Amino acid sequence: MLKKPSVVMVGLGYIGLPTAALIAQNRTYVYGVDINQSVVDTINAGKIHIIEPELDTAVAEAVSNGYLKASTKPVEADTYLIVVPTPFKAKNEPDISFVEKATESIIPFLKEGDLFIIESTSPIGTTEKMMTLIYNSRPDLKGKLSIAYCPERVLPGNVMYELVNNDRVIGGINETSTEKAVAFYKQFIKGNLHKTNARTAEMCKLVENSSRDVQIAFANELSLICDKADINVWELIDLANKHPRVNILQPGCGVGGHCIAVDPYFIVADYPMESKIIGTAREINNYKSFWCAEKVKNAKLEYEIKNGKKPKIALMGLAFKPNIDDLRESPAKYIAQKVLQDSNNEEYFIVEPNIDSHNVFKLTTYKEAAKKADIIVFLVAHKEFKTLELSKEKIVLDFCGVNNN
Repeated sequence: MLKKPSVVMVGLGYIGLPTAALIAQNRTYVYGVDINQSVVDTINAGKIHIIEPELDTAVAEAVSNGYLKASTKPVEADTYLIVVPTPFKAKNEPDISFVEKATESIIPFLKEGDLFIIESTSPIGTTEKMMTLIYNSRPDLKGKLSIAYCPERVLPGNVMYELVNNDRVIGGINETSTEKAVAFYKQFIKGNLHKTNARTAEMCKLVENSSRDVQIAFANELSLICDKADINVWELIDLANKHPRVNILQPGCGVGGHCIAVDPYFIVADYPMESKIIGTAREINNYKSFWCAEKVKNAKLEYEIKNGKKPKIALMGLAFKPNIDDLRESPAKYIAQKVLQDSNNEEYFIVEPNIDSHNVFKLTTYKEAAKKADIIVFLVAHKEFKTLELSKEKIVLDFCGVNNN
C-alpha cells in the first residue's frame, strides 16, 4: 500500500513514466496520474506501455516495493510535476490545453509551501500563465507556492541514463521557486543544475530543438541539391566533415518526434517576423518527406514501364528515428501514408521491427519484405536493416543512409 505520496506526476508517457520510476527508485513515494485507464492498469500491474530500455525493471521494482502507484485522479502531495503533451493546433499554433487541464486537476489539492513544476515543452510565458490560473482559483495561496519550469532533454532509447546524468535548466517564477526546484531535482539527478528564470528555461528548450531542426534542414537541403547534381550526399558530407570546424548532420526523410518537429513552431507562432531561419527550416524538413514520397512514385512508374508489370514495394521503417517504437510526427509514417494513397494496386510490405502491430498498416517482417520486394525504400536506419544482404536486381531508395553509415 502506497503511503502518502511526496510527488504527484501528471502524465505517464515517454517522459513522465521514466521520471516517476526514477524518483520512486530513490525511495520517494510517487503517485502517477494519467487519463488513460489502460495505462494506469498496466503500470499498477508493474508493467509498461512503452518501449524504453531499463524502464520495465525500474517500474516493476517501484510498484512492487510500494513506491509507485498510478491513478486517473490526483491526490494531495508536496510536489506536483506536469509532464503532459503539448501538441499544436491549426496553423501550427501551440496547444497548451493539456497543461491547463493538468494544472486545474491539482489545484484543489495545493497547500502552502507546495512545489509546482512544469516539464512539458511549452511556449514562452506558459509557467506564468499557469501561476495566474492557480492564483485566480486559489487566491489564498498567492505568493505561498514555489512554481518553476524544468524541461526534459533526453534521447529516446537512453532515457533512464540521461534523466540522471544530463544537465538540467531550472527556472522559477522567482528566486525562491528556483532554489526549491533545484533542491528537489538534486535528490535524483547527477548532472549539473543550471538556475535561471522560467521564461528563459522555456525558451532554452525551444531553442535547443530549433537549432537541431535548422542543422538537419541544411543536411536535407544538401541531399536535394546532390540528387540533382548527381553527387553522393553521404560521401560529400563525410568529406566536408574532415574540415576541423565543420560538422554537418546526416540527412533523412524529414524530421519527426514530439520535440524537433514541433518545438520550432512554438517560436514561429509567437515571433513570426523574427524567426525566418527557424520557419524556413521547418518548411525544408517537411518538404523532404513530400520529396521522398514523390521519388517512390517515380520509381514505381519507371519500373512498370521497364518491366511491363507493377512492382512489389517494401517501405522500411515507420518510427521517427532509428531503433525506437515512437511514431509521433514520423516523416516515415507520412511517406508510407502518402505512397499508399497514390497506389495503383501495387503490392506493399510495411516494415517496423520495433512494434508488433499498427491500427492502419499491416506489418511485414523486414526479412520477408526485403526478399519479396522489387523496390526497397529505406525510411529509417534501424539496425536490422543494416544486416540485410540485397541482390543487385533490387531497386533501392535509401533516404536515411542505411548503406552509407
